[in-house]
Amino acid sequence: MAAVLFDFSGTLFRIESTEAWLRAVLAERGLALSEPELAVSAQALEAAGALPGGASPERLPEELAAVWGIRDESAEFHRAAYTGVARQVPLPDPGLYDALYERHMTPAAWTPYADAVEVLGALRARGIPVGVVSNIGWDLRPVFREHGLDPYVDAYVLSYEHGIQKPDPRLFKVACDALGVVPHDVLMVGDDRRADGGAAALGCAVHFVDHLPLSRRPDGLRPVLDLIG
Repeated sequence: MAAVLFDFSGTLFRIESTEAWLRAVLAERGLALSEPELAVSAQALEAAGALPGGASPERLPEELAAVWGIRDESAEFHRAAYTGVARQVPLPDPGLYDALYERHMTPAAWTPYADAVEVLGALRARGIPVGVVSNIGWDLRPVFREHGLDPYVDAYVLSYEHGIQKPDPRLFKVACDALGVVPHDVLMVGDDRRADGGAAALGCAVHFVDHLPLSRRPDGLRPVLDLIG
């Protein structure tokens, strides 16, 4: 393999829990819920699919279906989709919906998987260029910089910057071109079989990891080093 492409959420990084997300924003705004109320609200937000990078909606409101399907094609669609589903859950302050959305874009909301630095560092040592290809509505580069992973990434290809979202093969082609490699020499690593699997249509090899909590996936990325030969 001449290069490796990685997905972001659920592959290299994991978002904080819905409860931690809500708790952090309440604290930032000087608001408080009782522990039972907080647990109920967090559970409702999770069921609504309100946390980007978290669970998918259990039931998507009909009025949000159109924007949800294209949410990763622009920053505006992304914000509208996620604040829209969040607003299905009653919260004590109407400003919380936007505050929650802002929170998820901060480096503090994300943690790299335990073996991410090790694997990216090993690829760099072998001279294998790395790209990050993400369906997303905001600039994730500060997350990589804050957590020390940015030096290992040669190209970022973010759906909202191109108006194209995975599994569209064109997004993977942008990444291959940015790295100066042909798709047949590229490995795509991701957690979403539909979205990340779209790289196969371009001729890339594809390897899937499980989107699990950090504690349950300490070394899920290490097989990548064996796959590149």
